[in-house]
Amino acid sequence: MIKNSIVEFLKAYPNSSSTEIFNKIEAGSLATLKRALSKLIKDGLVVSAGKGRATKYSLSASYGLIVPIDMDKYYSKEIDERKIIKGFNFELFDTLLSTTSIFSEEESKSLETLQEIFLTNVSSMSDTEYQKELERLAIDLSWKSSQIEGNTYSLLETEKLLKEKQTASGKTKDEAIMLLNHKEAIDFVVKNRDFMRDLSVDKIEFLHSILIKELGVDKNIRKRKVGITGTNYTPLDNEFQIKESLQKMCEVVNAKHNIFEKSLISLMLLSYIQPFMDGNKRTARIISNAILLGSDHCPISFRTVDSLEYKKAMLLFYEQNNISNFKKIFIEQYEFAVNSYF
Repeated sequence: MIKNSIVEFLKAYPNSSSTEIFNKIEAGSLATLKRALSKLIKDGLVVSAGKGRATKYSLSASYGLIVPIDMDKYYSKEIDERKIIKGFNFELFDTLLSTTSIFSEEESKSLETLQEIFLTNVSSMSDTEYQKELERLAIDLSWKSSQIEGNTYSLLETEKLLKEKQTASGKTKDEAIMLLNHKEAIDFVVKNRDFMRDLSVDKIEFLHSILIKELGVDKNIRKRKVGITGTNYTPLDNEFQIKESLQKMCEVVNAKHNIFEKSLISLMLLSYIQPFMDGNKRTARIISNAILLGSDHCPISFRTVDSLEYKKAMLLFYEQNNISNFKKIFIEQYEFAVNSYF
C-alpha cells in the first residue's frame, strides 16, 4: 500500500521532497503519490514544510500516538517479548495530547454527523421518553463497565438489581454493590450536567468515592505501587507525581475545544495514570460520559464492546502510547449509542 511505503520511507528519511520519495518507492505516478501524501497529512500522520517544489515531508510528532496498529500481530508476542514503553511518559501531556488532533478530519465529520442525528432525535422525544432511554443506557453502562472489571452479573440480572433491588443468586455482595455504585454515579452526572464542564482532581476523587463505596477500597490518591495484569507497564508510584499528572490531565482536557477529544483523552489518561488503588477504569468511563453529557452529547454505554478487545486496546495505549485501536472502539460505541438509544 502506497501510504505504508511513504511512512516507512519517511521513518528512515525525514524532511524529504515528494520527488525524493517518488524516486525510492513504487507509487505509480507522482500525482498518485501526492494524493497519498495529502491524505496522510489530513489524517495527522505526516506534516509538510515549505511551498511548491521546496516542500518537504516528515512524520508528524504525534505519528506514534495515532498510527493504526494491528492488535492481532502485536499480541502474537508474549508479554515479555514485546518492546514497550515501560515507564510513565510525561510527554503525553507536554507535547503529544496537548497539540495533537486526536481524530482525523474524516473521523471528526463522522462523529459530528452522529451528534446531529442524536440532537434531532432527542428534539422530537418527550421528556419521559428521553429519561426512559437514559435509564436504559445507564443500566447497560453499569452492567458493561462492571463486566469489564470481572463482575459476573448478566444484563438481565443487572436490570433486576437496579430496578427492583433484587440480588442474583450465586453472586457476591461486592458484585451487587459495584453495580449499584455505578448507577448512583451515573445518576449523579445525569442530574448535575454542569459538574464536569471543567475537569478537576477534586471532581475525579468525588466520582471515584461513589464508585468504590462499601467495597473496601481506599478513597484517596494511592501512596503505594500498583501492577497491572497483562502488561509490564509500570504506573507512577509517587503520590505527588500522581497528583501532578492528574492536574496536568485536567489542564489538557479543559484546554481542548472538541468534546469528543475531551471525552476520549480523559478516558485514556485516567486509566493510564492509575491514580487509585482500584476503580480507575470505572471512574474513567463515568468521567468520559459526564463530559459528553455536560455538553449535550450522546453518552456511551459500551454495551457491545468485547471486554477482551477493550482491555487489549487499553494495554496498547499503556505499552506504546498508541490510541488508534481504542479510538476505533470509542467511535463504534458512540455510533451504537446514537442508533440504539435515541
